[in-house]
Amino acid sequence: MNWLQSLQGARPLFTKEVLRFWKVGAQTIGAPVLTAVLYLMIFGHVLQDHVQVFNGVGYTRFLIPGLVMMSVLQNAFANSSSSLIQSKITGNLVFVLLSPLSHRAWFFAYVGGALVRGLAVGSGVFAVTVWFAPFGLVEPWWTLLFAVLGGTLLGALGLIAGLWADKFDQMAAFQNFIIAPLTFLSGVFYSVHSLSPFWQGLSHLNPFFYLVDGFRRGFFGVSDVNPWLSLGVVTMATLCVSAVALHLLKTGYKIRH
Repeated sequence: MNWLQSLQGARPLFTKEVLRFWKVGAQTIGAPVLTAVLYLMIFGHVLQDHVQVFNGVGYTRFLIPGLVMMSVLQNAFANSSSSLIQSKITGNLVFVLLSPLSHRAWFFAYVGGALVRGLAVGSGVFAVTVWFAPFGLVEPWWTLLFAVLGGTLLGALGLIAGLWADKFDQMAAFQNFIIAPLTFLSGVFYSVHSLSPFWQGLSHLNPFFYLVDGFRRGFFGVSDVNPWLSLGVVTMATLCVSAVALHLLKTGYKIRH
């Protein structure tokens, strides 16, 4: 299959992936939105009068874009990784293996489904949290671009994790020791300028930081680093992770024996 045929062939599997999380929307969409609202209520209430990061931007307003992007990232990863590991453990992955789908079709389907879920949860978080601090989008193109790139990056990373893991314990370890720390240390709850020089430098090695910072740029028109630098780092990370995921799918890593 060429790329266009792979994209067309991915449609049934993509539809399955979307329906899989949509049928349990209270768990896959409602619960993450509630979690983000709780974060906002707790941190916003405690720090609203004590922290101001950007001039004229209250802490609650500053926090909302970070929570939206965090929700996009975590749920995009969860969708592709959980779908693949469940199919491997239950044994129904064999039915997908029997289909004439190329490795590229698999990639488009799983990552596409992850992106849809990430954007759905992010939109839900934004729709609810905007009531706490009304504001507009100053540069909306950055917001959309980094949301799509973030969902794609974490969807591909979730695909790698799902291929690597043989049981739920390994998947939980991947999420708890890699995804969660990178997400919480990406500037969701703070600006890197409030950190010491050592931790600032360490934060700049985290690609999730550039996702959050570039996404926040679309809301306020200001950011900790140049958005073009963030775009370059995130694009390179997405291409590298996607290339690894495609290679693993092509070789049948842990799914073809």
